[in-house]
Amino acid sequence: MTNMENIFFNPHDLKHCGEHVILGKTVRIRKPERVSIGDHTIIDDFTYVSCGLTVGSYTHIGALTAIIGGNAHVTVGSYVNIAPGGRLVAASHDFLLGGLSGPTIPPEIAEPGIEENVVLEDHVLLGANTTILPGVHLPEGFATGASTLVTPNTKLKPWSVYLGSPAQFYKPRDRDKILDSVSMLSRHKPDPKD
Repeated sequence: MTNMENIFFNPHDLKHCGEHVILGKTVRIRKPERVSIGDHTIIDDFTYVSCGLTVGSYTHIGALTAIIGGNAHVTVGSYVNIAPGGRLVAASHDFLLGGLSGPTIPPEIAEPGIEENVVLEDHVLLGANTTILPGVHLPEGFATGASTLVTPNTKLKPWSVYLGSPAQFYKPRDRDKILDSVSMLSRHKPDPKD
């Protein structure tokens, strides 16, 4: 662990925290015992996590990101970048049912919620203010432009960029160039002072 001073939770309560991890002082993780973070990962200030979370290595989660999901789990792969304001939503409600919903309503009265895991495979890039809804599985190399909405009904191609609300295919990404960069990173010798 690198930077581990936090005002909202004890980082030593995390299920797992790899080497060279940086957590912003104002990151809020409500259930740290359900969170695992890989090596060389940064989670910026004002990120909020209220569900189970597994994060790979060399991943960056930008400021003001919300990762919510109650009892569901969010998996974020390696070499992932989530720009500021991202929303990974693994739990929600069907607002057409007409019942009461929310964490203040006793479970025996509340309408049934939607809890479905969210998965971001390796090399995913999410533009600022992208929203991912319950049950979405983003394939390897998937990317979005700013303010994109990805629903479980969207047909997603790996190594592709999507834009809009709802998300639509825009262009392919250069898979070979990205994987060559990963190969270079694996040969990179870190400065011993870091």
